[in-house]
Amino acid sequence: MSSSFIKDSLLTASQQLAEISDTPGLDAEVLLAHVLNKTRSYLFTWPDIALSESEMTEFQRMLALRKTGYPIAYITQQKEFWSLPFKVTPDVLIPRPDTEVLIEITLKLLPKNEVMKIVDLGTGSGAIAIALAHECPKWQVYATDQSLAALNIAKYNALHNKVNVEFNHGNWHEALPTEKFHAIISNPPYIADDDSHLKTAIRFEPKSALVACDHGYADLAKIIHDSRDYLLSNGYLLLEHGYDQAEKVSELMTQAGYHNISQIRDLSGHVRISYGQL
Repeated sequence: MSSSFIKDSLLTASQQLAEISDTPGLDAEVLLAHVLNKTRSYLFTWPDIALSESEMTEFQRMLALRKTGYPIAYITQQKEFWSLPFKVTPDVLIPRPDTEVLIEITLKLLPKNEVMKIVDLGTGSGAIAIALAHECPKWQVYATDQSLAALNIAKYNALHNKVNVEFNHGNWHEALPTEKFHAIISNPPYIADDDSHLKTAIRFEPKSALVACDHGYADLAKIIHDSRDYLLSNGYLLLEHGYDQAEKVSELMTQAGYHNISQIRDLSGHVRISYGQL
């Protein structure tokens, strides 16, 4: 770094990140704000503040990580989802804005102020379950994951967001109590193991949460089939899936006996959410 002032450090960092990031300036701001434990607006309010030697060292360490393509969220261990703060580590997927569409649809389908039993299968960081529990305190929200490390992160996030979620360890429905639910929600693995996207930045995320057998359909098919034993009459199954999987997912749901099947586009215009009633 040529200078230890905030404005100069940001400029130099942005130039260094330009080759690996579409948003090098933003990346630099997020990392430096994290090092200083300040907001990004602080950086612009006090551009001539000098960084201490330890702050510079930590900033450079984070920049070196970022230059490898390592995700910002894993470097800072922070990611916002549904306007809530989440801790994320390489044990869990990084929550994405597109998944917020799942939250929006669930809130439209189910009454907020009634007691509803819902479950988030493969919860990861707990983002879906926690967002819904935060919006609807009367709901009984369950969440499952086969990864104990992921569940520990999810429990931490539930505690820090002050919501009640019952977490269960195990594979999909096998972890659930013997109850039936008004809605089952899942963002399962749906990427084929030979998909070229696995060479992009998502290569740093847990493969077990990304990749599914049978060209990416194995977990989707299992959830669609098994959910029939866990849904109340007219209960909803809501799934996130790949941008090119909508037709097959609709076919699987129809074959399994779901009706009123609808499909919703994500923020990029791809059909990424399918839902139906039992």
